[in-house]
Amino acid sequence: MVLMATRTRVYKLIQSTLNQKTLKTLGRFSHESISQRHFSSASAAAKVAEAVVGSRGVGLEIFGLKDYMDYRRALYGEITHKALLVDAVGTLLVPSQPMAQIYREIGEKYGVEYSEVEILTRFRRAYEQPWGRSRLRYVNDGRPFWQFIVSSSTGCSDSRYFEELYNYYTTEKAWHLCDPEAEKVFKALRKSGVKLAVVSNFDTRLRSVLRALNCDHWFDAVAVSAEVEAEKPNPTIFLKACELLGVKPEDAVHVGDDRRNDVWGARDAGCDAWLWGSDVQSFKEVAQRIGVQV
Repeated sequence: MVLMATRTRVYKLIQSTLNQKTLKTLGRFSHESISQRHFSSASAAAKVAEAVVGSRGVGLEIFGLKDYMDYRRALYGEITHKALLVDAVGTLLVPSQPMAQIYREIGEKYGVEYSEVEILTRFRRAYEQPWGRSRLRYVNDGRPFWQFIVSSSTGCSDSRYFEELYNYYTTEKAWHLCDPEAEKVFKALRKSGVKLAVVSNFDTRLRSVLRALNCDHWFDAVAVSAEVEAEKPNPTIFLKACELLGVKPEDAVHVGDDRRNDVWGARDAGCDAWLWGSDVQSFKEVAQRIGVQV
């Protein structure tokens, strides 16, 4: 009964506000295609509404709703998402010191002479190159890939240097959390029934990093590209995270700092997505958008 009332409400809002000019703007839609009989489910209503919202010149105000989250609540209830997917590097955590600084400092005793500027330039050039014949950079522990990156960035192929640098990035010294309130927020989300997962392009060291920062227990699942064998923006990794959590993609929202990898990739998988640092500035804001007060 609630679902029928929701579909009817959204349908009436659309029908009462669309005019011929709007329909012309929408192109592929007509009054017939936006009919009540086509709202066989809440997700069907959502798809039509999203198409209208996303059309040029047509805003959320046509629904009489203040913003997108009001629209979600009209369809799904006060808590808008059943699961939160979180990117790791750049969203959940960041390096504590610049990469080039660490590469140079550790490398000095192994004969590395490049400046930090040169290391950074060479690192970027190496990182952007195709990795063999595979689209995957991180396989298992990612050692072959990182050996290539380190030697290309510093000109040093000493295995002792590589191992010291590689192991450094599994420790709490190397990383810190982006948001000091993250733990409190995630506890509140889980208490409200929202499931949590990390979704990251990383090698298998990510689990060690999460343990080192004492935050691995915050999450119900971890979907890491080296294990899933798919890297963002490939929808597969988002779908795997949803599978691990036992939720449908449309019931999950992903938060990450990369528009292509995180936002576009998640949306291709059918998830909602917010850009960290733009759409949302903190995990407390993420929780509030979902409908959980912290």
